[in-house]
Amino acid sequence: MLTDLNLLKMFVAVAQAHSFRAAAERLGVTRSAVSQGIRRLEDSLGISLVLRSTRHVRLTEAGERLYAQASGHLAGLLGALANATDQGPPQGLLRVAVTSIAEQFLDGPLIARFAEAYPGVTLDVTVTDEEFDIVARGFDAGVRLGEVIEQDMVAVPLTGEQRQVAVATPAYLARHGQPRHPRELVRHRCIGWRPAPEVAPYRWEFSEHGQAFDVAVQPQVTSNDMLLMVRTALAGGGITFGIEATFAPYLARGELVTLLDEFLPAFPGFYLYYPSRHNLAPKLRALVEHVRAFRG
Repeated sequence: MLTDLNLLKMFVAVAQAHSFRAAAERLGVTRSAVSQGIRRLEDSLGISLVLRSTRHVRLTEAGERLYAQASGHLAGLLGALANATDQGPPQGLLRVAVTSIAEQFLDGPLIARFAEAYPGVTLDVTVTDEEFDIVARGFDAGVRLGEVIEQDMVAVPLTGEQRQVAVATPAYLARHGQPRHPRELVRHRCIGWRPAPEVAPYRWEFSEHGQAFDVAVQPQVTSNDMLLMVRTALAGGGITFGIEATFAPYLARGELVTLLDEFLPAFPGFYLYYPSRHNLAPKLRALVEHVRAFRG
């Protein structure tokens, strides 16, 4: 395998600086030259070495392997290249940040079937509703609603359209009446969500005659745990609000009923997203293909 050693020099500079711009300044070339050089090296190896976002750069696992060997001495370079281009079964640690409301990803079957199909991949799932740059935090991919994914990411559909719903038990509604308009919710006991104690409770979002609006329901109970919200609603504790799939089993059994449906239209659903389509690591490509097959 023959590789331009100048490209390896660029790669080592990027790995050490964690920045294309800083590497370019160190080498005395333009940022564009470094970016193009790294792309040429990745193309020659057929694998991604660097993950890019609008603000951060980090190495893939293959990149880390190559850097560990190539930064030492020239005699180890060819061995490092061979190691970085390993074409065996997908393997390694795959870190994914998933929003807590992505039921289709978190309910068990998708993850269980992936683990069975790819025993060499260790899937590390962090469930979080914090919005952040997955590259900067060291994640390979994320799962979020399409409307909050940054435009520089590649997004693969995980679900079809989704819908938020307001729900309560029939017993609660028999005691307190059923709101006919979202603005009547302020007179009801509501169970709300917020991601952290210092953040205001989420405002419930609706649409009327094609115009979006929200309601600050001033919930009597708030939590960052959707399961607690569901359990409180099931116990007759009030009206709560969330993605319809979260409540599907309870709605099917009649334990909960939906309210204000005419004010809650569908919107784009959940996506698996990642920083670059260019030379995906085998472990991430395996997850992307698995998600596409699982969705059907």
